Amino acid sequence: MHGKEIVKIFDLSIYLKKQQEIINSALDKWLPLPHGPSGPVVDAMRYSLMSGGKRIRPILLIAAAGATGGDQKALLPAACAFECIHTYSLIHDDLPAMDNDDLRRGRPTCHKVYGEAIAILAGDGLLTYAFELMCKPELTQNISPLLLKDAVFLLAKAAGVSGMVGGQTADILMEGQPVDAETLSFIHSHKTGSLIQTSVEIGGLLGKASDEELYHLKRYGESLGLAFQIKDDLLDVEGDQEILGKPVGSDNRNFKATYPALFGLKETKRRAQELLEKALSELECFDDRAEPLRSIARYIIKRDR
Repeated sequence: MHGKEIVKIFDLSIYLKKQQEIINSALDKWLPLPHGPSGPVVDAMRYSLMSGGKRIRPILLIAAAGATGGDQKALLPAACAFECIHTYSLIHDDLPAMDNDDLRRGRPTCHKVYGEAIAILAGDGLLTYAFELMCKPELTQNISPLLLKDAVFLLAKAAGVSGMVGGQTADILMEGQPVDAETLSFIHSHKTGSLIQTSVEIGGLLGKASDEELYHLKRYGESLGLAFQIKDDLLDVEGDQEILGKPVGSDNRNFKATYPALFGLKETKRRAQELLEKALSELECFDDRAEPLRSIARYIIKRDR
């Protein structure tokens, strides 16, 4: 090249496909197989967990570890734990007592296939299996016990009443009620944002990020998590049902608190773009190893499903 430096272009689609294959293979390998009297609930767990999905949360964890030079392979159990928790939340969200949805990722929802009781138990099974997976001795022998303890605490907090469960509770209680910007931000940042933010934070923590790196990763995840849910709000209004794999307009039918309902489409899109720019600014102190995080942030705002 006559002395010219060859610039390697990062291809997000190739990166995402590779990481999805790694995560799907690990989930299939580590999740129990249906056996004996409890077989149906394991079958339901597998049905929902292996039905596709973007795997954004585990990929963010791995990408955050990569940005700090951490051992990404060693963190795969923790990454898969996030997908177990995310899938449990989707199973429960789809139940008649919650959003009452019939389709998820283009397939009948768990309770439509297995019945409500088994679907509830499948969600419970995935939630608890996430922590079993994260702490399994043979899978976590290369991770510092002290760091793992901190990571388990962060994940439990993000999934529980201080995070996702708290946000979902507020979301349900505010259905059909007038919602101000502060309450809406609380719902979105807890219901969806907490797991996304924590996936990035734990990736940095277990990847042995410095205090400064961890601070910026946490701030990146905070902006990204809120942007993700705002984009979901937009897709529920403007999305294509065939591409999304689930009905559109359900937020409006269920009188959900959303950004488009409160601010309108134009302002909602502006806020999503503002959050993207804020997330990217938090990565300025990182080198090219953080390019997956930068590209994922841009993808989250532009995605169509």
